[in-house]
Amino acid sequence: MERRSFVRGAGMAGVLAAGAAPAIVHAQANVRWRLTSSFPKSLDTLFGVNDVFAKKVSEMTGGKFQISTHAAGEIVPAFGTVDALQAGTVEAANTAPYYYFGKDPTFAIGCAIPFGLNSRQMTAWMYEGNGLKLMREFYRQYNIISFPMGNTGAQMGGWWRKEVKSLADIKGVKFRTGGFSGKVFERLGGVSANIPGGEIYAALEKGTVDAAEWVGPYDDEKLGFHKVAQYYCYPGYWEGGPQLDLHVNIKAYDALSPEYKAIVESAAAFAHTDMQARYDARNAAALKRLVAGGTKLVKFPKDVMDLAFKESIALYAELSASNPAWKKIYEDYSAFRRDANLWFRFSEAGFDDFMQAQKL
Repeated sequence: MERRSFVRGAGMAGVLAAGAAPAIVHAQANVRWRLTSSFPKSLDTLFGVNDVFAKKVSEMTGGKFQISTHAAGEIVPAFGTVDALQAGTVEAANTAPYYYFGKDPTFAIGCAIPFGLNSRQMTAWMYEGNGLKLMREFYRQYNIISFPMGNTGAQMGGWWRKEVKSLADIKGVKFRTGGFSGKVFERLGGVSANIPGGEIYAALEKGTVDAAEWVGPYDDEKLGFHKVAQYYCYPGYWEGGPQLDLHVNIKAYDALSPEYKAIVESAAAFAHTDMQARYDARNAAALKRLVAGGTKLVKFPKDVMDLAFKESIALYAELSASNPAWKKIYEDYSAFRRDANLWFRFSEAGFDDFMQAQKL
């Protein structure tokens, strides 16, 4: 029997009974997207999250939805993802939103701000608080819809040629730090430089910068910073839980079927969890190797931390007074942070403090 006649004669009930429905009800068009990253392929965590995402999308669509992933510089520069999405040059991008604080400081709240949320708190604000809704409202003006897709966990405070013993050791230091955090570092008397990950080693080696931070032991070892700087500071107070985003051009997203939209969301959430799991599993061994090789761990002095906190809060108040978008989102973020820290003080921090003092 001809298929069209069969369907017309049997009706939907007959089609379902015959097992022919899946091919009709779930038929989807083939889709091809390009996804650009702000990171080099050598970083199998930061860039690798894109391959994890693309593979999962392909698996869940039987290969009908294919996404090619591209490192920084292949299609657009590391810091060119927002412009590329606005122009429709690519359908999707994975980046650290705080790179775009120059367009609007509000971008930074969607990634990390000094003395902000840790990674679990950030995920909670996004999915169970108002974070995702508020950031999507903000990104819409750039023709972007966002999805959480990666978090490194709390980062280290970078590689320094000279030991940081007090605030005096910050004065005049040219420090490579990611985006928005440079605003606070400059208020401490330093000089900030926003340099893509693939260019940091050369800048540190040549003395273009005096110190540089990236992520943590696993990535920093890969990039070789320990070869040109001896002191490894902590904590990275400006990145307690930096979230990476999947940014998608709204027109490209709206063209997807409801099923494909759900798959994009689910695959991004899977990749989001996968990234931090990788870092948490690999950073410890990398840190051991670095210390065995001569790296000296240095905790930021209290006067540095205290002034950095004071200047961060002052900066946020200034931005709230001058930037309505910042004010709206930061007020919600700040309230969530206050309650989250109240809870974590008694639960996570209390448990961690005890366990990390034990000899296991």
